[in-house]
Amino acid sequence: MGTGRSVVINGDLGSGKSTVSILLAARLGIRRISVGDVYREMALQRGMTALQLNLHAELDDKIDFYVDGLQNDIAASGEQVVVDSRLAWFFFTDALKVHMIADPSVAASRALGRPGSPVEHYESLADAQQRLASRSDSERLRFIARYGADKTDLHNYNLVCDSTSATPDEIVDRIVAAFDSPTPDVALALDPRRIRTTVETRQSGAVRVRTDRNEFVALTGWTELGIAIRNRRSLVEATLAGTAD
Repeated sequence: MGTGRSVVINGDLGSGKSTVSILLAARLGIRRISVGDVYREMALQRGMTALQLNLHAELDDKIDFYVDGLQNDIAASGEQVVVDSRLAWFFFTDALKVHMIADPSVAASRALGRPGSPVEHYESLADAQQRLASRSDSERLRFIARYGADKTDLHNYNLVCDSTSATPDEIVDRIVAAFDSPTPDVALALDPRRIRTTVETRQSGAVRVRTDRNEFVALTGWTELGIAIRNRRSLVEATLAGTAD
């Protein structure tokens, strides 16, 4: 890879950001920074869970300003790094911006399977799914209020990868390839089983989708999606045509 750009990885809780960022940093031979680790350490010091710290941060802006100041300083330094953070894309303006997604039940299952800690633990799959959704909503509203930055707007990213069934190595391959094949539009690598088709979906052509309440709806590419599903492919390339809203 001949670029000195940093890579910032944002995404759903339980989407595999930590694993992918570790593998990517090792492959590129550069430093990895996890803002999630910083937040978990702050929560531990305060005797809080991760969700409690998120809710507390809605009232106490010093928490976000401290962490975000660190990110801003690193971005300004020009060091090439891999950053695992849900807001680094806002500060690292010239970085390759990757957003990871996963089916909510799969993400919750992954979170439930992690070793428990005083900061982050779950009683059941339903509890994990509910807490992850609450944390994500809390962060989204906080980021919009403080920075006018909506982490769920896919137009903020260069590459969106679905880790529902793809392996971490497959995601890393996609990220590395994105350095060599830059595109002015949002590039999507989605699980074909998570793309909904309708009677209006055109049969052939490249897969083009719109987002609709956390779903992807195909506008074209019915035939291509069928082939990908029959061949048990974990990812299919797609382009973002817009949102239902």
